[in-house]
Amino acid sequence: MVVPGNAHFDTTKGHIESRKAFAIDVTVPEAYDTQLEVPFKGNVSLEKLEKVLKENKGNVPFMVLTVTNNTVGGQPVSMQNIRETCELCHKYGVPVNVDSARFIENAYFIKTREKGYENKTLREICKEMFSYADSMTMSAKKDGLVNMGGFIATNKQEWYEGAKMFCIPFEGFLTYGGMNGRDMDALAVGLKENLEFEMVETRIKQVHYLAAKLDEYGIPYQRPAGGHAIFVDADKVLTNIPKEEFPAQTLTCELYLEAGIRACEIGYVLADRDPVTRENRFGGNDFVRLCIPRRVYTNNHMDVIAAALKNVYDRRDTIKRGLEITWEAELMRHFTCQFRRL
Repeated sequence: MVVPGNAHFDTTKGHIESRKAFAIDVTVPEAYDTQLEVPFKGNVSLEKLEKVLKENKGNVPFMVLTVTNNTVGGQPVSMQNIRETCELCHKYGVPVNVDSARFIENAYFIKTREKGYENKTLREICKEMFSYADSMTMSAKKDGLVNMGGFIATNKQEWYEGAKMFCIPFEGFLTYGGMNGRDMDALAVGLKENLEFEMVETRIKQVHYLAAKLDEYGIPYQRPAGGHAIFVDADKVLTNIPKEEFPAQTLTCELYLEAGIRACEIGYVLADRDPVTRENRFGGNDFVRLCIPRRVYTNNHMDVIAAALKNVYDRRDTIKRGLEITWEAELMRHFTCQFRRL
Protein backbone atom coordinates (compact mmCIF):
# COMPACT_ATOMS: atom_id res chain seq x y z
CA MET A 1 0.00 0.00 0.00
CA VAL A 2 1.02 3.62 -0.52
CA VAL A 3 0.10 6.68 1.55
CA PRO A 4 0.48 10.07 -0.17
CA GLY A 5 1.01 13.17 1.93
CA ASN A 6 2.48 16.66 1.93
CA ALA A 7 5.90 15.69 3.28
CA HIS A 8 4.94 13.26 6.05
CA PHE A 9 6.49 14.08 9.39
CA ASP A 10 9.09 11.65 10.71
CA THR A 11 6.97 9.60 13.08
CA THR A 12 4.06 9.53 10.62
CA LYS A 13 6.33 8.15 7.92
CA GLY A 14 7.87 5.76 10.44
CA HIS A 15 4.49 4.28 11.33
CA ILE A 16 3.59 3.90 7.65
CA GLU A 17 6.86 2.18 6.81
CA SER A 18 6.71 -0.02 9.91
CA ARG A 19 3.53 -1.49 8.38
CA LYS A 20 5.46 -2.19 5.15
CA ALA A 21 3.62 0.54 3.25
CA PHE A 22 5.24 3.41 1.32
CA ALA A 23 4.96 7.12 2.13
CA ILE A 24 4.91 9.23 -1.05
CA ASP A 25 5.58 12.97 -0.92
CA VAL A 26 3.13 15.08 -2.94
CA THR A 27 4.12 18.55 -1.70
CA VAL A 28 4.22 21.43 -4.18
CA PRO A 29 7.70 21.86 -5.76
CA GLU A 30 7.96 25.45 -4.48
CA ALA A 31 8.53 24.03 -0.99
CA TYR A 32 12.04 22.91 -1.96
CA ASP A 33 13.29 26.35 -3.06
CA THR A 34 14.09 27.84 0.33
CA GLN A 35 14.55 31.40 -0.90
CA LEU A 36 11.25 31.56 -2.78
CA GLU A 37 8.61 33.67 -1.01
CA VAL A 38 5.14 32.18 -1.52
CA PRO A 39 2.38 32.23 1.13
CA PHE A 40 1.42 28.53 1.20
CA LYS A 41 4.52 26.43 0.64
CA GLY A 42 2.98 23.54 2.57
CA ASN A 43 0.33 22.89 -0.09
CA VAL A 44 -0.35 19.57 -1.74
CA SER A 45 0.46 19.34 -5.44
CA LEU A 46 -2.86 18.19 -6.88
CA GLU A 47 -1.07 16.94 -10.00
CA LYS A 48 1.32 14.75 -7.98
CA LEU A 49 -1.52 13.52 -5.78
CA GLU A 50 -3.78 12.55 -8.68
CA LYS A 51 -0.91 10.69 -10.33
CA VAL A 52 -0.45 8.61 -7.17
CA LEU A 53 -4.19 7.98 -6.85
CA LYS A 54 -4.47 6.91 -10.49
CA GLU A 55 -1.42 4.66 -10.51
CA ASN A 56 -2.31 2.97 -7.21
CA LYS A 57 -6.07 2.68 -7.48
CA GLY A 58 -7.42 0.42 -4.76
CA ASN A 59 -4.09 0.45 -2.96
CA VAL A 60 -4.28 3.81 -1.12
CA PRO A 61 -5.85 3.32 2.33
CA PHE A 62 -5.85 7.04 3.14
CA MET A 63 -4.03 10.32 2.49
CA VAL A 64 -2.22 12.33 5.18
CA LEU A 65 -2.66 16.12 5.08
CA THR A 66 -0.27 17.79 7.54
CA VAL A 67 -1.08 21.31 8.80
CA THR A 68 1.21 23.09 9.09
CA ASN A 69 3.69 21.18 6.96
CA ASN A 70 6.54 20.75 9.44
CA THR A 71 9.00 18.83 7.27
CA VAL A 72 9.31 21.64 4.71
CA GLY A 73 9.70 24.35 7.34
CA GLY A 74 6.45 24.79 9.23
CA GLN A 75 4.77 26.03 6.07
CA PRO A 76 0.96 26.46 5.96
CA VAL A 77 -1.64 24.88 3.69
CA SER A 78 -4.32 27.13 2.20
CA MET A 79 -8.03 26.51 2.75
CA GLN A 80 -8.48 26.21 -1.00
CA ASN A 81 -5.81 23.53 -1.13
CA ILE A 82 -7.31 21.66 1.84
CA ARG A 83 -10.72 21.64 0.16
CA GLU A 84 -9.42 20.65 -3.28
CA THR A 85 -7.16 17.93 -1.83
CA CYS A 86 -10.06 16.36 0.06
CA GLU A 87 -12.35 16.60 -2.97
CA LEU A 88 -9.75 14.91 -5.18
CA CYS A 89 -9.16 12.09 -2.70
CA HIS A 90 -12.88 11.52 -2.21
CA LYS A 91 -13.32 11.38 -5.99
CA TYR A 92 -11.05 8.31 -5.92
CA GLY A 93 -12.69 6.89 -2.78
CA VAL A 94 -9.69 7.69 -0.57
CA PRO A 95 -10.28 9.17 2.91
CA VAL A 96 -8.15 12.01 4.29
CA ASN A 97 -6.57 12.18 7.74
CA VAL A 98 -5.37 15.59 8.95
CA ASP A 99 -2.13 15.47 10.93
CA SER A 100 -3.07 18.35 13.20
CA ALA A 101 -0.22 19.14 15.61
CA ARG A 102 -0.15 22.79 14.51
CA PHE A 103 -3.59 23.29 13.00
CA ILE A 104 -4.20 26.55 14.88
CA GLU A 105 -1.05 28.10 13.46
CA ASN A 106 -2.26 26.97 10.03
CA ALA A 107 -5.58 28.72 10.68
CA TYR A 108 -3.67 31.89 11.63
CA PHE A 109 -1.87 31.92 8.26
CA ILE A 110 -5.14 31.31 6.41
CA LYS A 111 -6.64 34.30 8.23
CA THR A 112 -3.67 36.57 7.53
CA ARG A 113 -2.75 35.40 4.00
CA GLU A 114 -5.80 33.98 2.21
CA LYS A 115 -8.42 36.25 0.68
CA GLY A 116 -11.89 35.89 2.14
CA TYR A 117 -10.79 34.75 5.60
CA GLU A 118 -9.50 37.99 7.09
CA ASN A 119 -12.74 38.57 9.04
CA LYS A 120 -13.21 34.96 10.18
CA THR A 121 -12.27 33.84 13.67
CA LEU A 122 -9.64 31.14 14.14
CA ARG A 123 -12.37 28.88 15.53
CA GLU A 124 -14.46 29.32 12.37
CA ILE A 125 -11.47 28.66 10.14
CA CYS A 126 -10.52 25.50 12.07
CA LYS A 127 -14.08 24.20 11.85
CA GLU A 128 -14.06 24.62 8.08
CA MET A 129 -10.61 23.04 7.73
CA PHE A 130 -11.72 19.84 9.44
CA SER A 131 -15.14 19.75 7.77
CA TYR A 132 -13.56 18.57 4.49
CA ALA A 133 -11.61 15.63 5.98
CA ASP A 134 -12.54 12.22 7.40
CA SER A 135 -10.35 12.14 10.51
CA MET A 136 -7.66 13.94 12.43
CA THR A 137 -4.80 12.96 14.71
CA MET A 138 -3.48 15.45 17.25
CA SER A 139 -0.18 15.56 19.07
CA ALA A 140 -1.38 18.06 21.64
CA LYS A 141 2.04 19.13 22.97
CA LYS A 142 2.13 21.83 20.29
CA ASP A 143 -1.07 23.77 19.66
CA GLY A 144 -2.73 22.26 22.75
CA LEU A 145 -0.25 24.10 25.03
CA VAL A 146 0.30 21.02 27.21
CA ASN A 147 3.22 18.85 28.27
CA MET A 148 1.72 15.56 27.16
CA GLY A 149 -1.27 14.05 25.41
CA GLY A 150 -3.27 13.93 22.24
CA PHE A 151 -6.40 12.53 20.66
CA ILE A 152 -8.00 11.34 17.45
CA ALA A 153 -11.34 12.30 15.96
CA THR A 154 -13.25 10.87 13.02
CA ASN A 155 -16.64 10.95 11.38
CA LYS A 156 -16.21 7.38 10.12
CA GLN A 157 -17.98 4.97 12.48
CA GLU A 158 -15.91 1.96 11.37
CA TRP A 159 -12.66 3.79 12.12
CA TYR A 160 -13.95 4.74 15.56
CA GLU A 161 -14.82 1.12 16.30
CA GLY A 162 -11.41 -0.04 15.06
CA ALA A 163 -9.59 2.54 17.19
CA LYS A 164 -11.45 1.32 20.28
CA MET A 165 -9.94 -2.14 19.77
CA PHE A 166 -6.41 -0.69 19.96
CA CYS A 167 -7.07 1.94 22.62
CA ILE A 168 -8.46 -0.29 25.36
CA PRO A 169 -5.71 -2.98 25.50
CA PHE A 170 -2.78 -0.63 24.83
CA GLU A 171 -3.66 2.81 26.25
CA GLY A 172 -6.72 2.78 28.52
CA PHE A 173 -10.44 3.24 28.19
CA LEU A 174 -11.53 5.17 25.11
CA THR A 175 -12.69 8.26 27.04
CA TYR A 176 -9.19 8.97 28.34
CA GLY A 177 -6.76 6.77 26.38
CA GLY A 178 -4.12 6.66 29.09
CA MET A 179 -4.24 10.38 29.93
CA ASN A 180 -4.94 11.44 33.50
CA GLY A 181 -7.74 13.84 34.34
CA ARG A 182 -5.67 16.94 35.01
CA ASP A 183 -3.86 16.58 31.66
CA MET A 184 -7.20 16.33 29.86
CA ASP A 185 -8.39 19.45 31.68
CA ALA A 186 -5.19 21.27 30.74
CA LEU A 187 -5.63 20.27 27.10
CA ALA A 188 -9.18 21.59 27.02
CA VAL A 189 -7.99 24.93 28.42
CA GLY A 190 -4.98 25.02 26.10
CA LEU A 191 -7.03 24.52 22.95
CA LYS A 192 -9.43 27.26 24.03
CA GLU A 193 -6.65 29.73 24.88
CA ASN A 194 -4.66 29.05 21.74
CA LEU A 195 -7.66 29.80 19.54
CA GLU A 196 -7.38 33.44 20.65
CA PHE A 197 -5.87 35.36 17.74
CA GLU A 198 -3.68 37.58 19.94
CA MET A 199 -2.18 34.54 21.65
CA VAL A 200 -1.16 32.94 18.35
CA GLU A 201 0.05 36.20 16.86
CA THR A 202 2.34 36.91 19.82
CA ARG A 203 3.99 33.53 19.38
CA ILE A 204 4.36 33.79 15.61
CA LYS A 205 5.74 37.33 15.77
CA GLN A 206 8.52 36.09 18.05
CA VAL A 207 9.53 33.58 15.38
CA HIS A 208 9.47 36.36 12.79
CA TYR A 209 11.61 38.54 15.07
CA LEU A 210 14.27 35.83 14.95
CA ALA A 211 13.88 35.65 11.16
CA ALA A 212 14.55 39.38 10.90
CA LYS A 213 17.77 38.97 12.90
CA LEU A 214 18.92 36.19 10.57
CA ASP A 215 18.11 38.41 7.59
CA GLU A 216 20.33 41.07 9.13
CA TYR A 217 23.19 38.55 9.31
CA GLY A 218 22.55 37.10 5.84
CA ILE A 219 21.83 33.58 7.10
CA PRO A 220 19.62 31.58 4.69
CA TYR A 221 16.48 29.83 5.96
CA GLN A 222 13.20 28.52 4.58
CA ARG A 223 11.24 31.59 3.52
CA PRO A 224 8.79 32.90 4.52
CA ALA A 225 9.24 32.16 8.22
CA GLY A 226 6.69 29.69 9.56
CA GLY A 227 4.73 29.75 12.77
CA HIS A 228 6.72 27.67 15.25
CA ALA A 229 10.35 27.65 14.13
CA ILE A 230 13.04 28.92 11.81
CA PHE A 231 14.43 26.27 9.47
CA VAL A 232 18.02 27.17 8.59
CA ASP A 233 19.13 25.93 5.16
CA ALA A 234 22.24 23.98 6.19
CA ASP A 235 23.24 23.15 2.61
CA LYS A 236 23.66 26.87 1.99
CA VAL A 237 25.55 27.48 5.24
CA LEU A 238 28.04 24.59 5.37
CA THR A 239 28.88 24.50 1.69
CA ASN A 240 32.08 22.51 2.29
CA ILE A 241 30.22 19.57 3.81
CA PRO A 242 28.94 16.96 1.31
CA LYS A 243 25.45 15.61 1.84
CA GLU A 244 26.92 12.23 2.79
CA GLU A 245 28.38 13.91 5.88
CA PHE A 246 25.04 15.45 6.97
CA PRO A 247 25.41 19.26 6.88
CA ALA A 248 22.36 19.98 9.05
CA GLN A 249 23.36 17.54 11.77
CA THR A 250 26.87 19.01 11.68
CA LEU A 251 25.49 22.55 11.98
CA THR A 252 23.25 21.47 14.87
CA CYS A 253 26.32 20.24 16.73
CA GLU A 254 28.31 23.39 15.94
CA LEU A 255 25.51 25.59 17.30
CA TYR A 256 25.41 23.59 20.52
CA LEU A 257 29.18 23.81 20.94
CA GLU A 258 29.07 27.55 20.21
CA ALA A 259 26.43 28.56 22.76
CA GLY A 260 24.66 25.55 24.25
CA ILE A 261 21.67 26.05 21.95
CA ARG A 262 19.80 22.79 21.33
CA ALA A 263 18.38 22.80 17.82
CA CYS A 264 17.04 19.85 15.85
CA GLU A 265 18.01 18.37 12.49
CA ILE A 266 15.12 18.07 10.03
CA GLY A 267 17.01 16.79 7.05
CA TYR A 268 19.01 13.92 5.65
CA VAL A 269 19.36 12.03 8.93
CA LEU A 270 15.65 12.36 9.68
CA ALA A 271 14.80 11.30 6.11
CA ASP A 272 16.08 7.84 7.04
CA ARG A 273 16.90 5.12 4.53
CA ASP A 274 14.81 3.95 1.62
CA PRO A 275 12.95 0.87 2.91
CA VAL A 276 13.74 -1.10 -0.28
CA THR A 277 17.27 -0.06 -1.32
CA ARG A 278 18.45 0.91 2.21
CA GLU A 279 20.21 3.90 0.66
CA ASN A 280 20.18 7.28 2.42
CA ARG A 281 17.44 9.58 1.14
CA PHE A 282 18.97 12.88 0.05
CA GLY A 283 16.12 14.24 -2.06
CA GLY A 284 14.59 16.77 0.36
CA ASN A 285 15.71 19.82 2.29
CA ASP A 286 18.45 19.67 4.93
CA PHE A 287 17.32 21.92 7.76
CA VAL A 288 18.36 22.91 11.24
CA ARG A 289 15.12 23.65 13.07
CA LEU A 290 15.22 26.43 15.65
CA CYS A 291 11.94 25.56 17.35
CA ILE A 292 10.59 28.20 19.74
CA PRO A 293 8.49 26.88 22.65
CA ARG A 294 5.44 28.93 23.56
CA ARG A 295 5.52 31.18 26.62
CA VAL A 296 9.14 30.34 27.43
CA TYR A 297 11.62 32.74 25.82
CA THR A 298 11.98 36.50 25.40
CA ASN A 299 13.29 38.38 22.38
CA ASN A 300 16.62 38.64 24.22
CA HIS A 301 16.91 34.89 23.86
CA MET A 302 16.25 35.27 20.13
CA ASP A 303 19.14 37.74 19.97
CA VAL A 304 21.45 35.18 21.57
CA ILE A 305 20.37 32.45 19.14
CA ALA A 306 20.95 34.74 16.16
CA ALA A 307 24.35 35.91 17.43
CA ALA A 308 25.51 32.34 18.05
CA LEU A 309 24.40 31.26 14.60
CA LYS A 310 26.17 34.27 13.10
CA ASN A 311 29.39 33.23 14.85
CA VAL A 312 29.15 29.77 13.30
CA TYR A 313 28.20 31.27 9.93
CA ASP A 314 31.19 33.61 9.99
CA ARG A 315 33.59 30.68 10.47
CA ARG A 316 31.75 28.30 8.14
CA ASP A 317 34.71 28.04 5.76
CA THR A 318 36.78 26.47 8.55
CA ILE A 319 34.25 23.63 8.95
CA LYS A 320 35.43 21.21 6.29
CA ARG A 321 34.29 17.81 7.56
CA GLY A 322 30.96 16.59 8.82
CA LEU A 323 29.71 13.51 10.62
CA GLU A 324 29.53 9.78 10.08
CA ILE A 325 26.82 7.56 11.55
CA THR A 326 28.39 4.84 13.72
CA TRP A 327 25.13 3.24 14.88
CA GLU A 328 21.51 3.60 13.81
CA ALA A 329 18.17 1.94 14.42
CA GLU A 330 16.45 0.29 11.48
CA LEU A 331 13.51 2.70 11.65
CA MET A 332 13.24 6.34 12.76
CA ARG A 333 16.99 6.37 13.34
CA HIS A 334 17.34 10.06 14.09
CA PHE A 335 15.97 9.72 17.63
CA THR A 336 18.80 7.48 18.83
CA CYS A 337 21.57 7.23 16.22
CA GLN A 338 25.21 7.87 17.15
CA PHE A 339 27.80 9.88 15.21
CA ARG A 340 31.51 10.33 14.85
CA ARG A 341 33.08 13.59 13.77
CA LEU A 342 35.21 13.09 10.66
